[in-house]
Amino acid sequence: MKDDGCGSWTDGVGPKTDLHTDRKTGSLNQRTHSTTPETANTPEDNSLRLESAFPGDDGVKKSHKGKSCEDDEEGHLVYHVGLVMKERYEVVSTLGAGAFGKVVECIDRDKDERVAVKIVRNIECFSEVARSEIAVLEEINTLDDDNIFACVRMLDWFEHEGHICIVFELLGLSTFEFLQQNKFEPFSVEQIRHMAFQIFRAVCFLHRNKLTHTDLKPENILFVSSDYDKYNNEKQEEKLRSLDVKVVDFGTATFDHEHHESLVSTRHYRAPEVILDLGWNQSCDVWSLGCVLMEFYLGRTLFPTHDSKEHLAMMEKVLGPMPAHLLKQTRKQHYVNNERLNWDEQSSSDDYIRKRCKPLKQYMRRKSEEEKQLFDLLSCMLEYDVCRRITLEEALWHPFFNPLRTPKHQRS
Repeated sequence: MKDDGCGSWTDGVGPKTDLHTDRKTGSLNQRTHSTTPETANTPEDNSLRLESAFPGDDGVKKSHKGKSCEDDEEGHLVYHVGLVMKERYEVVSTLGAGAFGKVVECIDRDKDERVAVKIVRNIECFSEVARSEIAVLEEINTLDDDNIFACVRMLDWFEHEGHICIVFELLGLSTFEFLQQNKFEPFSVEQIRHMAFQIFRAVCFLHRNKLTHTDLKPENILFVSSDYDKYNNEKQEEKLRSLDVKVVDFGTATFDHEHHESLVSTRHYRAPEVILDLGWNQSCDVWSLGCVLMEFYLGRTLFPTHDSKEHLAMMEKVLGPMPAHLLKQTRKQHYVNNERLNWDEQSSSDDYIRKRCKPLKQYMRRKSEEEKQLFDLLSCMLEYDVCRRITLEEALWHPFFNPLRTPKHQRS
């Protein structure tokens, strides 16, 4: 899907290139950046954007230099290092940027600590999303007063020159950025287990409180700290000292009682019921996390496509045929032919899929017990039918997580 403005989408097909060349981040992280007066971003190949259901998410663009109280033509605040907002938050550097605005590192002069501040574009549709995010974050802060669950903490929010600004705890790199820096070397099964347990508990906490995140992906899972040790082996690997992570970006989080937009999630993590327009609930987060864990395991996205029908065909290559009763119910009948996916197996697109996709269990590198357990869990998460898909409450009791439930791990 390509976004055209603040709230509508049109179908589009992007060229098939390396999907890792175009990922963009707006993390609340501790990366070191130039301190020149700018809101610059790292140049990116936008030939194949990571497609999001976020309103107006049409790529990251540079803003023009100018006075701190001015906006550029896209509604981004033009600021400089040293700018003080709310007579308290002093801008130190730019951490990231996205369609929503910019994320800057600031010194909180009142507490003498570093924080991340998301400066939202001065455009009404983005301000509306920001107000929604603030409401969700306030609810999370209230419900998790002891900060037990791995959701990013909002510390404050305010308005500056017409821009909504949200203050967060400062975190490390996103899991995607770490993979990228590590040449897409996959995480080990043990690392995946440690991260997944925290993520599942955090999102399960959201689900218990009638909230669906809707945009879970490696870019929205951040390490608490990016400190690492470098190994001078052949791969020049970086090993993180801590695998503690937090879930971020609640801009499109939706309460059960609220209106559910028909299109949610970033493309590669989008559940089949969303693509087929069957309606969705909290289980769409479970599908997204299944895709995320596979990306951690493979070092690349499981479904490398930007076309909905091709996406469904990839699912079938990995997970087997889609149930006929789901295809019967879809409003997207152009995807269906004789109660099967309307797909030409002689097409060049099918060749592309065959080269990149194979049955789920064939991705297993070793046949160890822990890998078998991981793939059993993944098969329960990547279940087409939401009535049969595992819940996160159930997933936390899967044998894959048994090593984290020993008395030793419970104490730690």
